[in-house]
Amino acid sequence: FFFAHMETKIAIQGIKGSFHHQVAQNYFQSNIELEECLSFPDLVKSLKKNQVHKGIMALENSIAGSIIPNYALIDQNNLHIIGECYLDIHMNLMVLKGQKIEDITEVHSHPIALLQCAVFFSQYPHIKLVESVDTAETAQRIQEQQLKGIGAVAAPIAAEMYGLEIIAAGIHTIKSNKTRFVILKNENKEFPKEKINKASIKFELEDLPGTLAAVLNLMNNYQLNLTKIQSLPIIETPFQYSFFVDVIFEKYEYYEKAKEILELMTTHFKVLGEYSKGEQ
Repeated sequence: FFFAHMETKIAIQGIKGSFHHQVAQNYFQSNIELEECLSFPDLVKSLKKNQVHKGIMALENSIAGSIIPNYALIDQNNLHIIGECYLDIHMNLMVLKGQKIEDITEVHSHPIALLQCAVFFSQYPHIKLVESVDTAETAQRIQEQQLKGIGAVAAPIAAEMYGLEIIAAGIHTIKSNKTRFVILKNENKEFPKEKINKASIKFELEDLPGTLAAVLNLMNNYQLNLTKIQSLPIIETPFQYSFFVDVIFEKYEYYEKAKEILELMTTHFKVLGEYSKGEQ
């Protein structure tokens, strides 16, 4: 019984009404219990302590780019990516009912959310932008404390949950604004091979000319389509990098062969996850 209950407990960054909450609803659809975590390290802790069964973590945004510390968190804590979900991000300015944009002196939100709406706010120099831990948390605070003159930038779901009025919808600069979220687990879930068409791997390379080119060449030869490459400096050795790579493929056996050779060509080779790619 306990495990059946655990099945449905999902850790998200942020609170109900956040984009992570939206992803949890979209991805799991069934009855889930949420564990709200105010930071990504907290989310990892709840996974590592087995307080939750799975976690949801944003990894990259089509405008703001990669959330680099999260790659390191997944790697250092030996978490496994078991799925992914792309979410269209709709940023909305929301306030206590009955206020206009002229009444607002401060807008609070997550730094990445503010960054994505910079052009909109440049039209309103009287508004001071203030960074906060989470988009939905600000919306909740405005309602609880009845804060006038303060707005939040958050998802439509947050306005709904906390009874705020959206006074400007879709204020993000680039209209096609997507975030990729990954579904994380402590141990790897064994997927049937025929369902796996994407993998996230990590490796380091000897400091020799042409090593990265050779790796990319090999991937190409085995029909692995590289969808993402992210380098991270290795703290202990200056100007040495580890590479985080996402590949998609049609045949699992091609990927399997490539993986065997990559293990020989690279150092610290590690599979972070093998899963079904999400709908973009």
